[in-house]
Amino acid sequence: MATSPPPSLSLTRRQILKGGAALGLGSAASGLTPAWANPWGQSNLYPQGVVDGPEIALDIRRRNLPINGREARPICINGTSPGPLLRLKEGQDAVLRVTNLLDEPTSIHWHGLILPTEMDGVPGISFAGIGPGETFTYRFPVCQHGTYWYHSHSGLQEQLGHAGPLIIDAAEREPFRYDREHVLLLTDWSFEDPASIFRNLKTGEGYYNYQERTIADFLADVRENGFKETAQMRAMWAQMRMSSRDIADVTGSTYTYLLNGHAPGENWTALFKPGERIRLRVINGSAMSYFDVRIPGLKMTVVAADGQPVQPVPVDEFRIGVAETYDVLVAPEADTAYTLFAEAMDRSGYARGTLAPRLGMVASIPERRRIADRGMEAMGAHGGMDHANMGGMNHSSMSDMDHSGMSRMDHSTMADMGEASSSGAEAGAMLPAGAAQPGSQYDHAGIGFDPGERRVLLYSDLKSFLPWPDRREPERELELHLTGNMERYMWSFDGKKFSEVSGPIHFRKDERLRLILINDTMMEHPIHLHGMWMELENGAGELIPRKHTINVKPGERISALITADAEGSWAFHCHLLYHMDAGMFRVVKVS
Repeated sequence: MATSPPPSLSLTRRQILKGGAALGLGSAASGLTPAWANPWGQSNLYPQGVVDGPEIALDIRRRNLPINGREARPICINGTSPGPLLRLKEGQDAVLRVTNLLDEPTSIHWHGLILPTEMDGVPGISFAGIGPGETFTYRFPVCQHGTYWYHSHSGLQEQLGHAGPLIIDAAEREPFRYDREHVLLLTDWSFEDPASIFRNLKTGEGYYNYQERTIADFLADVRENGFKETAQMRAMWAQMRMSSRDIADVTGSTYTYLLNGHAPGENWTALFKPGERIRLRVINGSAMSYFDVRIPGLKMTVVAADGQPVQPVPVDEFRIGVAETYDVLVAPEADTAYTLFAEAMDRSGYARGTLAPRLGMVASIPERRRIADRGMEAMGAHGGMDHANMGGMNHSSMSDMDHSGMSRMDHSTMADMGEASSSGAEAGAMLPAGAAQPGSQYDHAGIGFDPGERRVLLYSDLKSFLPWPDRREPERELELHLTGNMERYMWSFDGKKFSEVSGPIHFRKDERLRLILINDTMMEHPIHLHGMWMELENGAGELIPRKHTINVKPGERISALITADAEGSWAFHCHLLYHMDAGMFRVVKVS
């Protein structure tokens, strides 16, 4: 499935000019010079090195490397962790030879790429994996462009640094102009063994939460909200056996947050010349961490989401879920330094770099925000989540936060969703394509933001640059619930872990369907479908955006349209690594 519009939908000069004007860039049709064509612009493009295609050789091994001033032994690709930037071009036939020099099997999944199923890189689903000492050659046509990434799909190797950025340059000019680009890969590193982290989460899902509420917090809440509301809120969390500060499973108590492999104190610097327009390709390649990204003193204009061009959106900040990518343009005029600041969603730490005209410059760190807390927001005080009507969840009967019994559906007796083909009676009346689903929170930025503080990107802001080729209405709806048991740290779809399901979810070849996801848990889940695009029904009509990863907030109901044009078996899972390993994983079979 090609991502570029067919000839009838190709960009006209008028549309390109309109896009450039919207970005405040003048004539985008003249002088379109991408950063990769400028040798000076590449000198600080990505610190782990750049490997150009179409033929690429990669080796994977453990190496001793310093991380944040300490000796570590990450998994490296071509000697670096994170791995090098791989650069392909739309229209090429890519050949990537991957040699495994580990003492265990490994793999590489090309995240967000549309390719044959046997080249997708998921062991046990689409190929056997790469054994120790073996070389596997990935071959596929490059039929898209944009910002993507690659990572292991074997065990917990992703947590050990087995990831890197993947950029595909467009065969034709893009609808915006820039003079230079930088790739910003965000990751989370722990000196603990990933298997130990997983055991600790199994012992207690709040194991890494060092930010629990105190009596001082209680008194502050009473002053702000009154005793009755505060007591009700505390009682609700106690009944669920959760903390309102259970925002992230793994936190800065064990994580060092890295920007292009560099810890906050190392001041990794991206160079610019005042007056240039800079394209920042931001990738969240972390295992478990959401980041809130801003550059104090600079407005950002979002121009692509998950590699797909979108109508320009000026913002001050954006939240990037695990596995998502965003491209933004900035235009620093002053001869001064700016801080690239990516704060963890739970405020337990941050990744940081500098955007500056010269090496050695530094800008101040913005004032840290208070600890993120679901607090009154979880009780519907801000209109984001009404737990009385949260996806059918009945908290009055929740004794142990076993989400398999929380929704209006009895997950303990549900038939395998792989055999389901909802007609609309089960999933609700069929909505017009592009219509926002009831219960969606597309216009809600998420927990931890002060709505009046700055302009934050919303899912409702995202509009594709042009309509997608398949304009058919969906033939059917398929509804899946995101479920889990917090105390036992078990995660699932429809109350069943991957090990408990009897077969795949079936898509009919070339059918048009609507996928409805309902989050019956109190955690965020970035849901990733391999091999096909999900067109997020965010109310943008025929301009709904394509995404490979969709974040589903607690209690949220979202829907996406899918064209099932990719025959074969494909992974479908939460991209929080330990959630996936704990069971929130399914296989989609297209036939």
